[in-house]
Amino acid sequence: MAHKTGQKEESRARLLASAGRGFRSHGYGGLGVDGLAKEAGVTSGAFYAHYKSKATAFREAVVAGMEDLHTSIERMRETLGGGWRQGFIDFYLGERRTCDLADSCALQSLTGEVARADAEAREAYEVELRKVIDATAAGLSAGSATERQAEATALLALLAGGVSLARAVKDPALSEEIAASVRQAATRLGQAPPPPPKDA
Repeated sequence: MAHKTGQKEESRARLLASAGRGFRSHGYGGLGVDGLAKEAGVTSGAFYAHYKSKATAFREAVVAGMEDLHTSIERMRETLGGGWRQGFIDFYLGERRTCDLADSCALQSLTGEVARADAEAREAYEVELRKVIDATAAGLSAGSATERQAEATALLALLAGGVSLARAVKDPALSEEIAASVRQAATRLGQAPPPPPKDA
């Protein structure tokens, strides 16, 4: 029985990973249950054995994607120490911008879908987003707790929005230009403003 339970959990995890990739690539409306099942290599009946609806699978895929981002931020903070912030900016505007959309960050690829989703999905997203913001703020050193929270929120919004714009354009040069502009703005974010010029 334990073996069968393990197999069921493994099958559900594979299906969830595949659904997440499908939602990132095609959007919530771009795939039905049959399409999600086909992408995972299972029957529609097998899909319903794990999820009662597409909306349920979407909500879990969003949560899993945001948890991945949360884990990545904490891991980056541990491995890069004081340089984690710039490392995160470079990674997000580099690999996370140019990877296949199916492998992209949930913050960038699923946020728009969540905005059109049901209240349960938005609530689940909000819970995970708060965790991501907290993990980001915990790695910042300047300012009060409130200021670090605000900077973390702005940084995440800037990166996710920047990647969305960079992915949407056809011209690779314009995509690079967007990424460079966002990288510069994200790097400056939270830095002390220059002192005002002295009166002559």
